[in-house]
Amino acid sequence: MVDVNTVVGDAVETNDGTVIIPVSQVVCGFAAGGGDYELANGSGKELPFAGGSGAGVSVKPVGFLVVRMNDVRLISTHGNPLAERMVDLAPQVMEKLEALLQKRNRQQGEQPLA
Repeated sequence: MVDVNTVVGDAVETNDGTVIIPVSQVVCGFAAGGGDYELANGSGKELPFAGGSGAGVSVKPVGFLVVRMNDVRLISTHGNPLAERMVDLAPQVMEKLEALLQKRNRQQGEQPLA
């Protein structure tokens, strides 16, 4: 009923070599219950049995894994894409700020004191 291809779908390759892999959330639930009940006329020593069971499966898309050269990204189907993009870019911004500060410190260190 549910296998790995349901959770991680078949990969699709585009013309530029990008590979897109769909990812889903799969939820399975099962329930069963039963009990004995007494007859109104009270005949017999054995009590009749009543029971039931059920099952359900839900498959919900979560996002897509996009593999491009040296970059792997998860593109979510719900949520805030702008906030997710900001989180993705945060390391690059920090590296650029660090490089800028190091360059500024080097330039200030080379200038003669007046």
